[in-house]
Amino acid sequence: MISFENISFSVAGRTLVKNSTVSIPSGHKVGLVGRNGTGKTSLFRLVYGEITLDHGNLKLSKNTRVGGVAQEAPGSSISLLDTVLAADQERADLLQKAQLEKDPLQIAEIQTRLADIDAWSAEARAATILNGLGFDKNKQNLACSEFSGGWRMRVALAAVLFSKPDLLLLDEPSNYLDLEGSIWLEAYISKYPSTIIIISHDRALLNNSVNSILHLEDKELHLYNGNYETFAKTRAARLAHKEAELKKQNLRRQHLQSYVDRFRYKADKAKQAQSRLKMLAKMEPISTSSETTFTKFDFPQPEELSPPIVNIQNASVGYEEKTVLSDINLRIDQDDRIAILGQNGEGKSTLSKLIAKKLKPHVGKIIHSNKLRLGYFAQHQLDELMLNETPMEHIQRERPSEKQGQIRARLDGFGISVEQADIKVKSLSGGQKARLSLLLASLDAPHLLILDEPTNHLDIESREALVEALTKYSGAVIIVSHDIHLLSLVADRLWLAKNGTVKPYEYDLETYRKSLLSISSSKKPEQLKNPKTVRKSYTKDEIIVLKNNVKKSEERIEKLLMMEEKISQKLADPEIYLDTNRDELVVLNTKYAEVQKAITKAENLWETAEKKLDTALKSEIGE
Repeated sequence: MISFENISFSVAGRTLVKNSTVSIPSGHKVGLVGRNGTGKTSLFRLVYGEITLDHGNLKLSKNTRVGGVAQEAPGSSISLLDTVLAADQERADLLQKAQLEKDPLQIAEIQTRLADIDAWSAEARAATILNGLGFDKNKQNLACSEFSGGWRMRVALAAVLFSKPDLLLLDEPSNYLDLEGSIWLEAYISKYPSTIIIISHDRALLNNSVNSILHLEDKELHLYNGNYETFAKTRAARLAHKEAELKKQNLRRQHLQSYVDRFRYKADKAKQAQSRLKMLAKMEPISTSSETTFTKFDFPQPEELSPPIVNIQNASVGYEEKTVLSDINLRIDQDDRIAILGQNGEGKSTLSKLIAKKLKPHVGKIIHSNKLRLGYFAQHQLDELMLNETPMEHIQRERPSEKQGQIRARLDGFGISVEQADIKVKSLSGGQKARLSLLLASLDAPHLLILDEPTNHLDIESREALVEALTKYSGAVIIVSHDIHLLSLVADRLWLAKNGTVKPYEYDLETYRKSLLSISSSKKPEQLKNPKTVRKSYTKDEIIVLKNNVKKSEERIEKLLMMEEKISQKLADPEIYLDTNRDELVVLNTKYAEVQKAITKAENLWETAEKKLDTALKSEIGE
């Protein structure tokens, strides 16, 4: 267990957490969320012992091994597999001792311990983790130095996962993973045997992998039971209650102050006025979140062009003499919202560059509409910003004839405030730089917006704002992202980069997700979507049993939904959020999360029972 007892700490003179108490039980999977810059990473540094508390206590269970991804990505000549294996220090030490030890009793003890920690399966376990993060068998034997920084960070992640610390701290691990790696990590975290705290803005990961949310807001830590969706609902209800209470209090203050202002200097009313002044003084201020500021994006709208706006015919593309993709036949219309799927190295970014006119086809042709305007955003563009210039200066260079007021309005439309507009880019956060790059990419009101990993530096609220803006945007969108929640809300068409080409993907995102998580690599998407069952004949008694199973499942779901409704009504009552009802609120949140899990399980059982009954009835009539 890890416990923060009335802690306060500061960094560079700025208080990040003040008087907060939270306990996280052993084995919990916790998502640490909060706006960028609130101090989430600093909280990890506190656990590591890199910074100290101003006040309070941090307690860990005895002999707790704390692990996280190293800030320096491994870049040695050691192979990926050996780098990961070396992360298990105890195993490495025991193997070394086994080679040097001469005493038979000591050798026996060493071998027993090696067996206890499952040392002989270590290579297979390490290989499985590396494979899940995108390194096939051939790559696992290459030296770390042969890979770029982003890929090395995956090796660092594989190493800490392999070492299995008692408390695993992960800071935005999805930022250097593709969609496939993110989905694998999501499944791995959900099954991890020890405690995990993960900083993430990936809503899908926070919904599918964690069972608690630790929220850092207004310098306070609050622990919520359940996944991100449960947290969001509970917090929204709490904020609504606070807003209502604040409104009541303000009306009461106005009434009392009005009486004081009218009668405080009148002798016959002075005592009553003084009494009301005391009442005003005793009123405890109700604070609402200072971090609920509105985040936004506002893409300029292009005029409509005749379809198709892009047409790729029998094209191949690559770099210099190397062909990455071939046999490409695709078209884009202005109302398209397309997500490009595929593992790293399969050519997603290469296709994006071809469409964006950053690359020319080796063979075949790509036809762009004559009046087509393109907007292109990729992560490397953040590095191309002028560090010693302000956002204002960036836009002024592109729009020299525009007045300052117009430029500030553009910046405001992408959530860059008046103050931030005049700060040098080198002092901006990653999220602010991403907003500026998105603004620059869309300045010309493009008919086609190509976004390659646009969310890496955006918090959850900003990601939701981006979804809303893309929904309103009247141009076409092509998006590459590891954020499956974003893709599910934005994309209505899917392309898959695989085996040296890109083709439309005929299934949905959930089917693609299941195919990646499938244990059997031979299992095809159509089998995942429509699993085949072995044909058999059913007796009347068996059919009756199946019908009863369906009926029981339906009754179970109905009861659970009634329970959910009752708990929801209680959670909707503002009184439950008073300090005097804190214990009851914790119980209700726990029950709500448990009921939701039970509903999901009951619905799955009902679906299985329905399918079995349907199969039995079809076999009865000879279908």
